[in-house]
Amino acid sequence: MHARVPRPFDVALATAVGVVSCVGSVAAARHQPGTQPLDAAAFVLLVVGPVALLWRRTAPVAVLAVTVAAALAYLLLGYGEGPVFLSMVVAFLTAAPTTRRWPMYAVPAVGYVVFVWGVPWVTGRAIPPAAAMVGLAAWLLTLLAVAELIRQRRDAARARRQRARAAARSAEEERLRRATEERLDIARELHDVLAHSLSMINVQSGVALELLESRPEQAGIALASIKTASRDALLEVHSMLRTLRRGGAELAPLAPAPTVADLDALVERARAAGIRVQTTTTGAAQPLPAAVDLAAARIVQEALTNVARHSGQTAARVSVRYLPGLLELEVDDDGVGDGRRAAPHGAGIAGMTERAHALGGTLSAGPRSPHGFRVHARLPLPGNDIGGGEPT
Repeated sequence: MHARVPRPFDVALATAVGVVSCVGSVAAARHQPGTQPLDAAAFVLLVVGPVALLWRRTAPVAVLAVTVAAALAYLLLGYGEGPVFLSMVVAFLTAAPTTRRWPMYAVPAVGYVVFVWGVPWVTGRAIPPAAAMVGLAAWLLTLLAVAELIRQRRDAARARRQRARAAARSAEEERLRRATEERLDIARELHDVLAHSLSMINVQSGVALELLESRPEQAGIALASIKTASRDALLEVHSMLRTLRRGGAELAPLAPAPTVADLDALVERARAAGIRVQTTTTGAAQPLPAAVDLAAARIVQEALTNVARHSGQTAARVSVRYLPGLLELEVDDDGVGDGRRAAPHGAGIAGMTERAHALGGTLSAGPRSPHGFRVHARLPLPGNDIGGGEPT
């Protein structure tokens, strides 16, 4: 154990106890004829206990033992009774609340027997009268009650500190969880924007290269589409980065957010890349919450990106159905594909699934019979819980 410098309060307490013990013992000796006069040894024993109190916080049990030994030696040498027990009281009130309850609470009982009957038997003094013994017993019970009160208050304070630390840990874990979710949202958004735009640019650049010599006017249309797609992608990325630099403050977007309310505009890039996209909207259209609208639009875009990259097909169908308390999306094609869309490690399907689950919805993606691929999502609207389970 590392030695610690006594606190100023402990120094003041030890000094006060030492002064009271010495002055009180001198006064008591004058009224107790037949006792041993106070000499240097007596004052040494009177000072040992208060000095030991300087280390009562670091070694409470050892300090209690020292104060008991000093008081016992003082009385066995025949000196008169006085406030020699004051150091014992302070040491006991320090040690009892910090150690095991029942072994420590046995100390006053043992001390009562030793000092009331043991010391008189050794020194030849008279045993205290019954009234004095009852008074001493009552005083010791009061001492035990005070020690228990201190213990309870310390336990309550410790419990409050533990609750505060637990609350701080929970708050920190919640902050980290939210930060992680925000990073995932940003990564998912960047993936959707860049993957969709770059996939369409890749398809259009391939078309432009094939038509550059045979039909340059068609190549020019493809190149113009590349320019538009790259500009829109840069605007969306710039908007997200601008928001991050401002700490997530609400800013006017540099590019309009995609929306399923205008399917033709949403699938424009896919059509410009040469994919024939057929759109269908059923049900009574209604204003959608921003989170649901954005998630639905990104799911449609990502599904069309997969058509362009993997299906080997130039046609796709996008269906949006407004149902009571539910928005249902379906994107499918008749392509053969190369199997990469269904890979479990693919970020596209994982991102679409995360978006749906974040809103309490479901999403399934896989081959359709007899051939082709289908993405089917169900997103609940406010006030509706569609429950678990994948759509069939």
